[in-house]
Amino acid sequence: MRVLGILLTLACYAACKWLYRRVHVVWLNPMITSLVAIVALLRIAHISYAAYDMSARWLTAFLGPATVAFAVPLYRHFPVLKAHWPEFLLSLTFGSATGITGSVLLARLLRLNHIVVTSVAPRSVTTPIAMDISQAIGGIPTLTAVFVILTGITGVIVGPWLLRLLRLQSPVARGALFGMGSHGIGTARAFEYGAMEGTCSSLAMIVAAFITLALAPPLVNALG
Repeated sequence: MRVLGILLTLACYAACKWLYRRVHVVWLNPMITSLVAIVALLRIAHISYAAYDMSARWLTAFLGPATVAFAVPLYRHFPVLKAHWPEFLLSLTFGSATGITGSVLLARLLRLNHIVVTSVAPRSVTTPIAMDISQAIGGIPTLTAVFVILTGITGVIVGPWLLRLLRLQSPVARGALFGMGSHGIGTARAFEYGAMEGTCSSLAMIVAAFITLALAPPLVNALG
């Protein structure tokens, strides 16, 4: 049972990734399908989430190194960040503040309880940092991860439509839109447009994550 959670998670993700490559439909993204598959298997096998989490916690522990690894693309693409830092700083600060504020206000409008409100607040950043922020402000990290995935998928669906609507031609703007709006999943989509779009998306994703790390606690407290 100690390794069951790890094996189940890896097997589900590998199978779902294979399916996504064969049938390239956005709704079949392995981030969604593997989650659904794991929940279904746990229900069928009558395995509690607590038991699964206990055996799969080593995978969760890798979120720490994954966060530190963000330094690699920052270093590798530093010239791009240096050339466009005013655009990144202003747009991502505004985007991060809007994402947090909009999430909290919508959750309160729907009369969700406080712990759900704090869990949804950091949904606009990549999973490792979003989970850390959620834990720091009193949310449920695993619930936050679900909101992050839903946000990423929504961004990938809406992103191309926004590019056409806003007539964005700049690779920097295109990349920043996907990186801020749908983090890791969006970055993969941005690379389909071009190398510069993908690079800017990965930078936007990382910079936005650290900006949100600074903004989330005071904004959530201020919004009550």
